[in-house]
Amino acid sequence: MKNNYCVIMAGGVGSRFWPLSRQARPKQFLDILGTGRTLIQQTFDRFASFIPVENILVVTSVRYKDLVKEQLPELQDTQILLEPLRRNTAPCVAYASYKIKIQNPQANIIVAPSDHLIIKEEEFLRQIKHGLDFVEQNDVLLTLGIKPSRPETGYGYIQVKEKVGFKQLDNLYQVKTFTEKPNLEMAKIFVDSGEFFWNSGIFLWSLQSILSAFDKHLNDVSSLFAKGLKLYDTDDEVHFINKTYSECQGISIDYGVMEKAQNVYVLTADFGWNDLGTWGSLYDYKEKDANGNVILGENVLTYDLNNCIVNLSKEKVAVLQGLDGYIIAESNDTLMICRKEDEQQIKQFVTDVRIKKGDSLV
Repeated sequence: MKNNYCVIMAGGVGSRFWPLSRQARPKQFLDILGTGRTLIQQTFDRFASFIPVENILVVTSVRYKDLVKEQLPELQDTQILLEPLRRNTAPCVAYASYKIKIQNPQANIIVAPSDHLIIKEEEFLRQIKHGLDFVEQNDVLLTLGIKPSRPETGYGYIQVKEKVGFKQLDNLYQVKTFTEKPNLEMAKIFVDSGEFFWNSGIFLWSLQSILSAFDKHLNDVSSLFAKGLKLYDTDDEVHFINKTYSECQGISIDYGVMEKAQNVYVLTADFGWNDLGTWGSLYDYKEKDANGNVILGENVLTYDLNNCIVNLSKEKVAVLQGLDGYIIAESNDTLMICRKEDEQQIKQFVTDVRIKKGDSLV
């Protein structure tokens, strides 16, 4: 138990959930599901149920330090790793890994996003514990793969090779290929083949295995963070990290390490996973009314409204009529009405609003 660590990645801005998610308070710090706990709090609760709290690290943007401290008061300042610049997930993982190295060279690590939905918590924890057992005993990089329920174009895919025997596990495979977000035609082929699983973005490995993989496949990143081994948890850490991030390339752990390594495995499972990356994913999760609508708001009157997701503040009175398949979302005096099928354009909307109205609305 004392060798198990968790790294929660919480630096994203969640622009696809605009206008509810803003740069000042992105979606991981919001109670999007209406549970009374924000997404990052739910993620923390999930892992703190079996990982010692002192072994949980959160990597986030320096601008979200106060939000993390406010929402996760259980963490010490040394457990909140602050990134001065956005550099994707590989530098994030490298930073956390070297911090852990000075505490426990025998660590086994879970790396997970802060904003995913897990419906079947018990099954998720069961699979995670199996995975930790596997990575502790083998020099491997392990990811969790989700059996696809539809030809989704918004997720990455993992193609599996032969099944691997390990104790009682019957859902462990060696990875053949990683494929980033495919077009619809290719996604249909993937799903029909039965060889592909959604890439959950949740990883498990021993500290020794991930540092070895960095040295082999992404040495330019690894070597930068290795220089700080005597500086972590000292007054010089902030200056060192600011300098390191200014010199470090932005690259994902998937592209920089996982797609190149030969010792990559996937644990396939169904634990009710949703990455909650878009309004459409929230619509898929939430319960619908008789007309296929998800209504989040207490004063919304609907007439001939079908297959829509509506997110309005409690105080806002709205009358909606004659729409089919739309996102209607309002926050802080900003209203967006967009076809669900066109939600990939929301990032462009955010860019246009920033250019025309400034940063305060995004």
